[in-house]
Amino acid sequence: MQRELFDTGWEYAEGSPFFGMLLAPTQPVMLPHDASIGKPRKPDYPSGAGGAYAWNGVITYRKRFHAANISQGQRVQLEFEGVMMHAEVFINGHLVANHPYGYTSFLADLTPHLQIGKENEIIVVANNSAQPNSRWYSGTGIYRHVWLRTGGAIHMPPWGVFVTTPEVGASLSMVAISTEIANTTGTTATVGVRSVITNDKGKVVSQGEMTITSAANTTITTRQQLSITHAQLWSVDRPILYTLNSELVVNGAVVDRECTPFGIRSITVDPLRGFRLNGEPLKLKGGCIHHDHGLLGAASYDRAEERKVELLKSAGFNAIRSAHNPPAPALLDACDRLGMLVINESFDSWRVGKSTNDYHLYFDAWWQRDTESMVKRDRNHPSVIMWSIGNEVVETFEKSDGALWSQRQAEFVRSLDATRPVTQGIRMMFEEIFARMAEFGATSMDEALNLPDPDPATESWGRRSATFVQPLDVVGYNYLPHRYDYDREEYPERVICGTETFPHRAFAFWDATLRNPNVIGDFVWTAIDYLGESGVAQVSIDQPILAFHAPYPYHLANCGDFDICGFKRPQSYFRDILWGVRMEPYIAVLPPQHNGKKLRFSPWGWEPVSASWSFPGQEGSPTRVDVYAADEEVELLLNGKSLGRKAAGAFAQNKVTFEVVYAPGTLEAVTYRGSRQSGRTVLTTSAAPASLRLTPDRTTIRATAGDLSYVTIEIVDTAGIVVPYATHQVRVEVNGAGELIAIGTANPLSEELYVGTQRAAYEGRLLAVVRSVGQTGKIHLRALAEGLTSAELWLNVQEGAL
Repeated sequence: MQRELFDTGWEYAEGSPFFGMLLAPTQPVMLPHDASIGKPRKPDYPSGAGGAYAWNGVITYRKRFHAANISQGQRVQLEFEGVMMHAEVFINGHLVANHPYGYTSFLADLTPHLQIGKENEIIVVANNSAQPNSRWYSGTGIYRHVWLRTGGAIHMPPWGVFVTTPEVGASLSMVAISTEIANTTGTTATVGVRSVITNDKGKVVSQGEMTITSAANTTITTRQQLSITHAQLWSVDRPILYTLNSELVVNGAVVDRECTPFGIRSITVDPLRGFRLNGEPLKLKGGCIHHDHGLLGAASYDRAEERKVELLKSAGFNAIRSAHNPPAPALLDACDRLGMLVINESFDSWRVGKSTNDYHLYFDAWWQRDTESMVKRDRNHPSVIMWSIGNEVVETFEKSDGALWSQRQAEFVRSLDATRPVTQGIRMMFEEIFARMAEFGATSMDEALNLPDPDPATESWGRRSATFVQPLDVVGYNYLPHRYDYDREEYPERVICGTETFPHRAFAFWDATLRNPNVIGDFVWTAIDYLGESGVAQVSIDQPILAFHAPYPYHLANCGDFDICGFKRPQSYFRDILWGVRMEPYIAVLPPQHNGKKLRFSPWGWEPVSASWSFPGQEGSPTRVDVYAADEEVELLLNGKSLGRKAAGAFAQNKVTFEVVYAPGTLEAVTYRGSRQSGRTVLTTSAAPASLRLTPDRTTIRATAGDLSYVTIEIVDTAGIVVPYATHQVRVEVNGAGELIAIGTANPLSEELYVGTQRAAYEGRLLAVVRSVGQTGKIHLRALAEGLTSAELWLNVQEGAL
């Protein structure tokens, strides 16, 4: 079926169709849209700390469109990539679809009630009022794309084309094509199925055609196999894509077309050789990500999804895990283009819930439909290497028929796609966690989470989870590195993946991953910070952390190699060095006012350090300086004077600590391999704030409505050094062929909104997001703050590809 983007021309109101859309004033809106991010957060909202204290409710959308180019006999559907949540879809007053799960795509058939040649009215209700229903921020509304699909009476249904590469070789590769054909004519038809494969340059490399007989009112599946000689294989370093062009031909006329990008690649796993891509062993350098986009809330813009992948790729990641739900198609498209592997995950809960109103209420009735939606929609993406059927579900340990449901779901996934391994993330047993807390006398959350690892031989974890994990091809271990060596001997046939790991124990986790061939990768929680699970990585000074979450106004998890603006954190630089992405040392300074105090944080967090040597008023105060380095030795110099050399690298788990008395000037770290200098990093004290500086991630964006430019706003001194303690209120003005849609910082305690035109700087910087509005031209952006020299820039907006 042909599809057309259906994101523009909508309006919305708060409330149900009758008491919202009919009575309340409506507002125009361009999808994707998250109604929650624009409303103030409140401590008494039922979403609570898990949901970032955000508003959630009922939003009704309306769009009127004229069915001028649609003829009798055609099938017309709407494809919704994601509606949060409890979606109801009406056309001309008729209910045509409902869908409770907010993360899976679904179809609404408009055909029976469509008025051809006349104006039609679409109503969509997004009801996210039943709170709490998530352990993280969910947003509210039609937060992903909507597509209008049209096809003839004989057509290929959405997600009905499936491409696999059963044979991959340097000289010859085989491409298997499965094509669903729906015949709604009421009569038997003879249908030609034409398949043409083109390479990344548009050249035809293989083609084939077959004729089938399609009975009336049936859907059948055809299968073809084509060969490609000397194919270019898809990999993380060379993500080469091919395109399958499928056509249905009836009486010499093409009645339907589908275009399916795919990659030619092979994936295998086993406990002796681990994970292999195209036959080459590869450890997964992974990160978990949630679906939100920080300042944008849940709204899923293609550029926002792409930027996520670009950030992680730049930091050495080669894999992501979509925690704990299927991601937006645009994210997978970006992973295909840029070379990022994906664990695609379905659910955070099964029949037993974790939140009062979460998916467990609908699992029995909907799990098959939602699993099918995920697998059929995403199975042509070469980036997807595993299907995950759950995360830390309550049924894991001999509970509520968990083993039966694990088996049932794994088999169902394989019935839809047998080419990829099935996994899920398994946690420690809460009973054993609580027993160890009592054993060690842990009285706070941070103490409990930082207890020494238990002896795996004394745990009942392995015995009580054995039947549950038996159906899995890869067993996902969440925070269980102490079991890697033990379980390699205990379960020699088992392939393990560290599906969640602590950032603060990165060195130990990665070392254990490299040491064990049956452990195929490590996925840190998290790669990018997110809204909700407020304060899971909070830092406390001289006070115990008594709860998993932090009280209002804390609204960010505060963990992640990147913060919600996409700025790198110290732990990201540590990982860069661990993975060999960065050769120079990194200097992480503890603010002098925190020196000597008890720092408390969970292993999801990190010390409150930064790459700054600017602490006015702290002259003469002692502080701690950490240097991250993989080389043999580190020397630290203050204003040219050596403060000593220390052994670094693996001996020190890549972190060396110096005690330093703060004095303005330059702080310099020099690394050595033997007697030779191998790296150097310098921090310089900033002068007083003087001006604003603007740096866009792209100076040219597409005129297609919804393309984005991310503009970093920094407060700098006269030498251009960022002033990290500057907190000026910054105002942003945008004019021309674009609009400002978000402005924000990574301050987890701020009560400011992420919409509007001004925001207080945090650590000397902010981020503004500018959106194109569907026309060519230029966008002018100006940033102003009292007492600082303003800054401005121009962005180009043009048609076509960049």
